[in-house]
Amino acid sequence: MVICGPTACGKSALAARAAALLGGEVVCGDSMQIYRGLEIGTAAPTEEERALAPHHLYGFLEPSEGYSVARYVEDARAAVLEISARGRLPIICGGTGLYIDSLCGGVNFLGAAASEQLRAEVRAEYERGGLEPLLAELERADRDFVKTLDKNNIKRVLRAVELLRSSGITTAGQTARSRENGSFGRAKKFFLNPSNRAALYERCERRVDEMLARGLLEEARQVFEKRESYKTAAQAIGYKEFFPYFMGESSLEECAEALKRATRRYAKRQLTWFKRSLDAVEIDIDSNSPERALEILAKNSLESL
Repeated sequence: MVICGPTACGKSALAARAAALLGGEVVCGDSMQIYRGLEIGTAAPTEEERALAPHHLYGFLEPSEGYSVARYVEDARAAVLEISARGRLPIICGGTGLYIDSLCGGVNFLGAAASEQLRAEVRAEYERGGLEPLLAELERADRDFVKTLDKNNIKRVLRAVELLRSSGITTAGQTARSRENGSFGRAKKFFLNPSNRAALYERCERRVDEMLARGLLEEARQVFEKRESYKTAAQAIGYKEFFPYFMGESSLEECAEALKRATRRYAKRQLTWFKRSLDAVEIDIDSNSPERALEILAKNSLESL
């Protein structure tokens, strides 16, 4: 089973309750919640939610360690198989579309690595001319992919260009080519899709205020002070927005507003990704209460991973 959707839509709470109801265990489908010690800024499941059912791949990696979608697929696949072998229901929960699509689609990444020379060439082009020429190259080849791309995620933009140049096909083509025979199991997918976008954006802003009250600033300071080794976290929404405050360049209020804007934009990109890529049961979180959402999920969960 997969529970996905934009940030601040209640995925973690629903997944924990569903696991408790259906005899399941939750597997992380978020690219930042895998890191240890960054629970507030990544909106990791709370202690109360974790107490409802076992959770896997949350906070298991040091922030100084690198990670990739290829490694995620390997780790999550192992977790899903182990949970299933015990007669339990694996529930993938998260908002990182690339991770979820790659796992459920049975993507493998053999032969996808670019050469060191090509990687250096693309990096040099970026340093000389910025991202715009590279984004234009990607758009000419794969317009739909660029629409979902986080333009602030420099690493991913460069990786996409490397992939295009090394394979001669688009990112979408590479993914299709790397599919294994069939998908990894038959995952019943549930997309938490809010019909009231204004309400979603208000929840995003409210979440930022709640995170600050819980100690987000100190967590962000830790990332700032270790930013040379915490390379992924230093680029993550929730942390980098406060760097100007720590450097004395902006006020705390200005940085908090910047984070709220970034969170709203991220939610919009997530909605675009999941609407385009998923064959899922949609649950409108604005017209259905959490209890009703759980009923819909339970009723439609006959097919699962």
